[in-house]
Amino acid sequence: MTEIYFIRHSLRDSAAYDDMDVPLTDEGEKRALVLAEAFEPVALDQIYSSPFLRSVRTVQPLAEAKALDIQLLSALRERNVGPWIDDFWSFAQMQWQDFDYKLAQGESLREVQERNIRSVKQILSDSVNQKIAVGTHGTSLSTILNFYQPDFQFNDFKALAGKMPYVIKMDFDGQRYLSHQEIPIDYE
Repeated sequence: MTEIYFIRHSLRDSAAYDDMDVPLTDEGEKRALVLAEAFEPVALDQIYSSPFLRSVRTVQPLAEAKALDIQLLSALRERNVGPWIDDFWSFAQMQWQDFDYKLAQGESLREVQERNIRSVKQILSDSVNQKIAVGTHGTSLSTILNFYQPDFQFNDFKALAGKMPYVIKMDFDGQRYLSHQEIPIDYE
């Protein structure tokens, strides 16, 4: 069995607008350290991450604790929404109602899901019977969950909004999805 621990990034600096280089807040950095401690009993074999700074910084303490390199996969990056959106939740709901909906220069949820699932399938092919951590984002993780559990929808996505970092463990037999569970971590 292959276990993939999908880790949504820690608390981000909401004042930064360059999506690629958004840093973590001081509290977000502290939570990344708590996350690494929570993984102490897990014998990870590999760590992958979105190239976005907030994802890398979230899994960096974990990589250091496990003496593993972080392998960056561009396909794990966050969704490109296009131009700035003032009413994000209305936009997100429209995307969840129509997986092909997108703004000019933006991505649809279907496009995000397809590139993320390609990455997951490649990780599964390269990492049979291993334990893998994957640093990712709320939308990316949600589209992965939706692919394997189609009843995961907008309200489930919205429920993840304040959960940072957030960990979901998914179990696979080869490429076959078996189950998933939330891994609770106390950041207090």
